Amino acid sequence: MNRTARLYALVEELRAAAPRPVTVAAMAGRFGVSRRTVQRDLQMLMETGVPVRAAPGRGGGWSIDPRTTLPPIHFTAEEASALAAALAVTDARAPYAGAARTAAQKIAASLTGPAAAAARRLAARIVTLLPPADLSVRSAVEQALTTDTVLRLSYIDAAGRLSDREVEPAGLLTAGGHWYLIGWCRTRRAGRGFRLDRIAAAATTTEPARPHDLTDLLRGSAAADAIAPPALTTLGVPAGARTDGLTPPATHWTTLQ
Repeated sequence: MNRTARLYALVEELRAAAPRPVTVAAMAGRFGVSRRTVQRDLQMLMETGVPVRAAPGRGGGWSIDPRTTLPPIHFTAEEASALAAALAVTDARAPYAGAARTAAQKIAASLTGPAAAAARRLAARIVTLLPPADLSVRSAVEQALTTDTVLRLSYIDAAGRLSDREVEPAGLLTAGGHWYLIGWCRTRRAGRGFRLDRIAAAATTTEPARPHDLTDLLRGSAAADAIAPPALTTLGVPAGARTDGLTPPATHWTTLQ
């Protein structure tokens, strides 16, 4: 068994035993390798973000939180290559771009033989030319969405005016080549869309945000008649459903500032 296969097998071994810990000796015997090899493998899993942890003392060992990991997903070589290449060139300004990059590394590490070579060739033929990304703004937006907390923004609108806003985030929209944070603006007391590259500064808070439905905010726009509601789709669109997306120019939306 090569190392890549063993790493995945270790994760599945820990998932099967969770929440009980598994000793290094037991895993070494299970896979026919030394304890030192298992320790190195577990350290690599930790460094790549897999939620494994060690419990010292008698009755201790290594365990994993199954709630924060996915069961095995069986991709074809073509699907895995496409995912690895697409994630590897994710726009650095896009939300969750950092997570996309580490996901690409994990997928690439799982590929072997012709599939791995195909993924590398495909990624090498895709080039992006981007200005520097403001990682602090992106990180704050991601955290507010993940934790459902209020976000404080310094925002520059299309006319170049700077204003401070308090926003209850509802979700993200991509349209016209830009990313928007959609939410309820407490300052304007209305639903608004904020272009991420126009956010001059963003700060997270610990104040819980009220829940808002993303689709309702979009369909409630003053320009809703410019876009057919069925064209609104999310990443959670079911198989076989329409996937034509939301593609009109962002200027059609008066709430996208």
